[in-house]
Amino acid sequence: MSQSHVVRTGAQASSTQPPAGTGGRDLFWAFAPWIIFDVVAGPSTWKLAAFAALVASVVLAVPDVRKGRGAPRLLDLVGIVFFAVISLLALGLDRGQLLWLETYAQVISNGVLAVTALGSLLFVPFTEAYARESAPPAVWNTPAFKQINRVLTAVWGLVFAVTAVLGLIALHVTSGADWLNWVIPAILLVVAVRFSRWYPAYVRARNHPADTAPPAADGHAPH
Repeated sequence: MSQSHVVRTGAQASSTQPPAGTGGRDLFWAFAPWIIFDVVAGPSTWKLAAFAALVASVVLAVPDVRKGRGAPRLLDLVGIVFFAVISLLALGLDRGQLLWLETYAQVISNGVLAVTALGSLLFVPFTEAYARESAPPAVWNTPAFKQINRVLTAVWGLVFAVTAVLGLIALHVTSGADWLNWVIPAILLVVAVRFSRWYPAYVRARNHPADTAPPAADGHAPH
């Protein structure tokens, strides 16, 4: 089978799939434990938030294990380890010893996400595991697929890093904490989600304009 045939087959298959690189809804579900922790965690509720996030992380990892993929995907694995450690600290230490964690829990969680995402760029971008769920195997090793996931991973890593910095600033200001903790991070999250849906389609359209061209009036693709 010629290389050009493989490329054409991959392009045709990808045109019937969600944009390669987004991973469908799997990527966004992967953030669920972290969102649970950020939303629920507070001065008197962060322990409950940690337990709930741990349960959510385990639940998300179970399908991968059942499908015989071996270890959970990176984000799920980091979530299990992180929230397990937080939960064990909550059980083993008294509140006086945990004031630092109670204060910086959300900053730390976003920092861990940022380090995980940006660190994965040194090996395999974390979004790639989710992108393969919606992209045909023919495109997994193509430059476009690799580029899409490097860019998406970098964008998400920067969003998490900025959110962590905003949370840290919010702890040391007397006004505007709601903007720093909720409004701006929510805007960044929406922007990242929309970018994750737009960018793969943009790259595919740029690399294969014929695949995205509208049909001619006679119902056939234009030549």
